[in-house]
Amino acid sequence: MSDKTDKSGYWTANLRIVAWCLVIWALVSFGFGILLRPLLSGIQVGGTDLGFWFAQQGSILVFLALIFFYAWRMNRLDRQFGVDEQ
Repeated sequence: MSDKTDKSGYWTANLRIVAWCLVIWALVSFGFGILLRPLLSGIQVGGTDLGFWFAQQGSILVFLALIFFYAWRMNRLDRQFGVDEQ
């Protein structure tokens, strides 16, 4: 990165990715697991209702998926702005 505009664009894109990941994580863990649990109680997954599943397993799996997505997307962003490790 040669000038301030590139650095600003890189960090803006980085913060946008982080913000979207946090919104998705909050929606899945807090929204589906707690707030929307009564609405999801009629849907069965693995012998239990979907709200309970999100609270116990789904939020963890989504969090792991977000970690891999963030790493993949940041590698692409690093290459795009020329700050990758290679």
